[in-house]
Amino acid sequence: MEINVHIGSRNPAKVSAVESVFSKEQGFVVHDMDIPSNVSPQPISDEETKQGAMNRAKYLVTECDASIGIGLEGGVVDEGDTMMICNWGALATKDGNLFVAGGARFPLPDSIANEIRNGKELGEVIDQWANKRDIRKNEGTVGVLTAGIVTRSKMFSHVAQLLYGQWQFQKNKKRQ
Repeated sequence: MEINVHIGSRNPAKVSAVESVFSKEQGFVVHDMDIPSNVSPQPISDEETKQGAMNRAKYLVTECDASIGIGLEGGVVDEGDTMMICNWGALATKDGNLFVAGGARFPLPDSIANEIRNGKELGEVIDQWANKRDIRKNEGTVGVLTAGIVTRSKMFSHVAQLLYGQWQFQKNKKRQ
């Protein structure tokens, strides 16, 4: 039996992350949709980043009739003098469950952080800084700043694994 999973993004890094966890071999079919996060283009706190992920997941279930909706959102958060990357995910189900998970954090160079504090989006800044295009759709800032050891897709797949695990736990708990 196929289980349809909808992700609220067409970003290849995010879609790949979800497909790596919700695989065809397990009976999942992943559908990508361009869904608004309803937060600012550059989320600047854990709360706003998490809210964007939850908004996407809930929208897929309530407005697009998805059985499972997944939202993934990347953002930044100031921790003292250091700006950190943050990333959040949410999985919503038709029966009203909402699972949330956060992922890896790491510091941004001050030159990048200062540009974001001055109102620019990380995607724009990292493209200029690395002299590349569409980094957010490929290796991501994490890929640039870790020499490709960790990519954006890998980072989000960890969040997707946490969401999948929570969902599976809930399903198994209901059976008991």
